[in-house]
Order: sequence, then C-alpha cells, then structure tokens
Amino acid sequence: MTSPGFGIYIHWPFCLSKCPYCDFNSHAVQAIDQPRWRAALLVELAHFAGVASGGTVTSIFFGGGTPSLMDPETAGALIAAVKRHWPTAPDLEVTLEANPSTVEAARFRAFRAAGVNRLSLGVQALDDAALKFLGRHHTLAEALDALEVARHTFDRFSFDLICARPGQTVARWRDEMARALELAGGHLSLYQLTIEQGTAFAPAYARGDFALPSEDEAAALFEATQEMMEAAGLPAYEISNHARPGQESRHNLTYWRGGDYVGVGPGAHGRLGGVAFRQHRAPEAWLAGVETQGHATRLREPLDPAVRRQELVMMGLRLTAGIDAATFRAVGGAPLAEVLDPDGLSHMVDGGFVEWDGRVVRVTSKGRLLLNSVTAALIL
Repeated sequence: MTSPGFGIYIHWPFCLSKCPYCDFNSHAVQAIDQPRWRAALLVELAHFAGVASGGTVTSIFFGGGTPSLMDPETAGALIAAVKRHWPTAPDLEVTLEANPSTVEAARFRAFRAAGVNRLSLGVQALDDAALKFLGRHHTLAEALDALEVARHTFDRFSFDLICARPGQTVARWRDEMARALELAGGHLSLYQLTIEQGTAFAPAYARGDFALPSEDEAAALFEATQEMMEAAGLPAYEISNHARPGQESRHNLTYWRGGDYVGVGPGAHGRLGGVAFRQHRAPEAWLAGVETQGHATRLREPLDPAVRRQELVMMGLRLTAGIDAATFRAVGGAPLAEVLDPDGLSHMVDGGFVEWDGRVVRVTSKGRLLLNSVTAALIL
C-alpha cells in the first residue's frame, strides 16, 4: 500500500442503450447537445479546482455510460482544463471507457490525439450468444477488430469480461480466458455476473427466466480465473482485476487505497480532505444545477473518522497486497490494529483466511472466496 494518488473522475451518462445487467447511472439517448455538455463539465471542473486546489493529479478517468460517445474534442478540452487547474504527474494516466462497436473504434485515434493514453473496452464476452444475452450491441468480430485497433493506438489498454453466466462451465470459461490472454495487453478485468435491483435482469431472474451458477460452481470459476491469470503473468492485484506488474489501473488504485478524488458529471461523487461530495444523479437536474449555480453538488458532508477507517479496511482488503499499517495510520489517522476486531482477526488468521504479521494484513486466496464474510469479521 503506497501513496494513493489524486484522481479526477468525469462521468458521461449517455449510452445508445441500457444493458440488462447494468445498474450504473447511464441513460439511453439518441441525440446529445455536445457543446452544452462540454461547457457544463468544464464549469464543474473549475468549481472543484477552487475546492481542491492542492495536490498533483495522477489520473483522469472518463467513465459512464459510454464516454467514447462524447466528441474527442470534448475529452481534449477536459484534459486540458485539468492540466490548467492542477499540477499533473509526468506519467499522468488518462483512461477512457469504450464499447467495441465499429463506430466507436473508428474514433480511438482521435481520443489518443486528445490526450487519452489508456483504453478500457467493455467486451464482456468472447461469444456471440453470450453477447446477445448480455444485451450487447457489438458482435465478437467487432470486439476483435476493436481490440486490434486499441493495441495499435494506445500504449495501455484493458478489456472486461463477465463470467458466471447461465450455463457456463469451468471448461468453457477456461477456453474463453485462454483466448482472452491471446488478445490481452497488460490488464484484464474479470467480473462475475450479479443481479442488481433496478436492472432489467432483476425481474427476469426472479421469474426464473434464467439461472446462474451455484455458489460452488461460481467458486470453481473464480479459482480457475486466479490460477490461469497468475500462470499467465497477470495475477490479481484486486479481487476482479488482473495485471502485469506496473500495468495496474492507477486511478482505481486511488479508490482502493483511500486517496482523494474529484468527481464531476451526473451522479459522480468525490472525496476531498475527509469531505464527501455527491452530484445530482439525473442528467437534467445536474445540467440545470451547473448552469445556474456553477456546480451540481447535492450532498456535501464530512466523513465520520470511524466510518472513513472502516471504508479504508473494506477497500484495502480487496487488494492482493493488503493494507500496510504505516500507510493506514497516515491516511486513516489511527493504528490499523485498533480498527480490527482482535477476536475476528485471530479467527480469520487461524482459519487461513487472512495473513497478519503486525505490519500488513492481507486476505489469502482462500479468504478471497469469502471476502464479504472475512471483511465483516475483521471490522470492529
């Protein structure tokens, strides 16, 4: 656990359609007033530059929604604004989320010219039937083409896959991962499908339209993932994220290590100096707020120190490297040992779920299968 960094998150809420598993703040639209949205995002960035004037920005992340639907000129203007408002690291990481449709792939070079140096592609499956089930609008052929363009356009790129899909076996998932490794750069995000309230999948799953793998089957899929990725030189550095050494997402590490970050755009949230900020979620309400008062913050509240330390533990345990006690004290303001339940810690160590040497606490591979339970046992 090293310096967490300081990140800027920019939320673009628009998609061409809403995926049935997605519970993010995304909205399907056919037309976007690009100049108006660019102006509003620039205004809110300027507002937060006054709130958080110090710190060197180590990463910018364009998330969504589908930020590759924004004009590349908008991305360039926002990157330039960040550099005007804050000092930036020489190796500033600028990530853009994108879908692998043919239309979006044709814009990758323009985003690179605008200052994006890392691409995160939402491939989600390397199988046309699975892509259809997941509500994706690209085909496998389009995904392969987009990955090829990404490889030749960006120094760093990543892509996502969703496993634990209906009917998926360990053997089929191993085959899919083997192909993914042939296509991968330095980073892969491999998530298990979950059913979230408010998504189209929630009522369909409740009706019995499809079934997910059992807990034992999901555990077997997770174990196969860890084994294959580690053998290929992309071990997990976080519960669902795998990278070659040095290729980890710096922006996401800022979250997991408890660093400060600014969040602009509808529904975005940030954390600055122990104060939490949250923006209006509805795009129309957010836009009206920015245009009338220069920002759209709907919630600004100090974080309770105890809650802050619990969050540091919950996020830090997701990291394979674990939580360093010295860094925890510097960020959280209290010794790590005082935040951990001694009985729970002893039980987790004795059971082989956690390692603790007085300096670093980390969850073992056995414990990662039961991460929620392990985390609950450790936090006072």
